[in-house]
Amino acid sequence: MRFGSMLAVYALIWVLSAFAVLPFGLRTPHDAGVNPTVGHATSAPVNFRPRMVAWRATLVSAVVFALLYANFRNGWITASDLDISPLIGL
Repeated sequence: MRFGSMLAVYALIWVLSAFAVLPFGLRTPHDAGVNPTVGHATSAPVNFRPRMVAWRATLVSAVVFALLYANFRNGWITASDLDISPLIGL
């Protein structure tokens, strides 16, 4: 796999993992026991920390990318392993 391809795959995994880890650790005003600021939704988080989201996304995406790259190099799971057409009679 070339470096450009690796970078593109990692970036895609990073964005997906950022969305996956986004809700963890957030607290609404109701959870925090404070009144929401005027003009904000009652579901808006009071403790949003984008650096923490980026750090968590980086850790998760590094692990997922390492597993995908190891699978690419070693061929543990191939496209033929994912073919379900023999199971459904096609």
